[in-house]
Amino acid sequence: MPGKPVSKVLIVSAVLALSICAGAAVEPVRTGAAAFGDWKDDAPGVRRHITAADLPKPFATQSASRSARVVAAPAGALPKVPRGFEVTIFASDLAGPRLLRTAPNGDVFVAEMQAGRIRVLRAGGGSPHAEAATTFADKLLLPFGIAFYPPGAEPQWVYVANTDSVVRYPYRNGDVEARGAPEVVVARLPAGGHVTRDLVFSADGTRMFVSVGSESNSGETLSKKSTSAAAAWDRQHNAIGAAWGDETERANVLSFSPEGGERRIYATGLRNCVGLAMHPGSGDLWCSTNERDGLGDDLVPDFVTRVPAGAFFGWPWFYIGDNEDPTWKGQRADLKGRIAVPDVLLQPHSAPLQMTFYAGTSFPPAYQGNAFVATHGSWNRAQRTGYKIIRIVMQNGVPTGEYEDFMTGLVLDDRTVWGRPVGVTTAADGALLVSEDGNGTIWRIAYKGEQ
Repeated sequence: MPGKPVSKVLIVSAVLALSICAGAAVEPVRTGAAAFGDWKDDAPGVRRHITAADLPKPFATQSASRSARVVAAPAGALPKVPRGFEVTIFASDLAGPRLLRTAPNGDVFVAEMQAGRIRVLRAGGGSPHAEAATTFADKLLLPFGIAFYPPGAEPQWVYVANTDSVVRYPYRNGDVEARGAPEVVVARLPAGGHVTRDLVFSADGTRMFVSVGSESNSGETLSKKSTSAAAAWDRQHNAIGAAWGDETERANVLSFSPEGGERRIYATGLRNCVGLAMHPGSGDLWCSTNERDGLGDDLVPDFVTRVPAGAFFGWPWFYIGDNEDPTWKGQRADLKGRIAVPDVLLQPHSAPLQMTFYAGTSFPPAYQGNAFVATHGSWNRAQRTGYKIIRIVMQNGVPTGEYEDFMTGLVLDDRTVWGRPVGVTTAADGALLVSEDGNGTIWRIAYKGEQ
């Protein structure tokens, strides 16, 4: 890897720190300014609760540019997890593994986005480690989202979201190679800009949801419309706050029939909804969203939220409710009071990617039904944050607004990291699998019980 080598002292201290499974922190939930923090505050069990009332003013700090340098893992290092859990390597030497999906038969499908392929991993013979990866499909364009259809135990298709289209392959449980050529389901999605496209199906299989991120950071390429013209555009697209021009059908969740018809905008104002998930109990659609950059260290919080039909989350004119983006001051006053406030606000610039609801039974009861989210890590923040797995705290299927550090320890110092989490899924045996695209690793997190 390029850059200066990590010192031996730093490596030794990191190995010692990372080799210990940390127990849950016994401390109050961090709120207010303390909730923002940075990587030095992270540890399994640390909880945060950020609210709209905690937000600073725009430009309270300068906008930073601090991209991380990814290095190889220190010898013997493993991420930190709560006491009672164990981390092992499920697979390694993959080509930038990103989104993970577990098939009904337990096979793990992996999107190797830059390589343009979907691979299949299988744990065989009772081993916690994957067998050699098999290429299920290739010659794809930046594939990310993967879904099995119809939902349930016997899918007939594997759907894949390219950056510019959705295709599907005929499938039966156990297939490790596509049994036929891809069929184009959605021939055209907005391409470029934020390139990840996730997709999920409603529990009854009648609707397909596809996330499409914005082309720009804060709508810089949007021409300005009068209030009446903008409102007319909203009516034309049957969607509040729908963007136009280069941002048409972007910063949205789109909805289709499973065959790709009945195209419509489902929800708007989501700058970059990278991860989609369907709550297994309520049937609510959820989204993990990367918010805009450039307004300072602690703006704008990324978030994880339920996404009701017709909801508008503010981008680019507003953020986190009626907070107006200074770039668009006074431009869409007609939208005030109509903006959904997300359920769970995260440390700004954490970059949440895939999310999943824990579907196993081997974790303790407190984890059952909770969501896990992979945060890829910050670049637009002076004090680094993210680079961890968090747990969204739920009560009776409803988010409390709190979230908890679950897997940490990937940051070595203010400049250097050894992993960037992307994907997260529940394995057939109830373990949690986590991909990271910095060094091409998938970790397996299993519960072994208190020692």
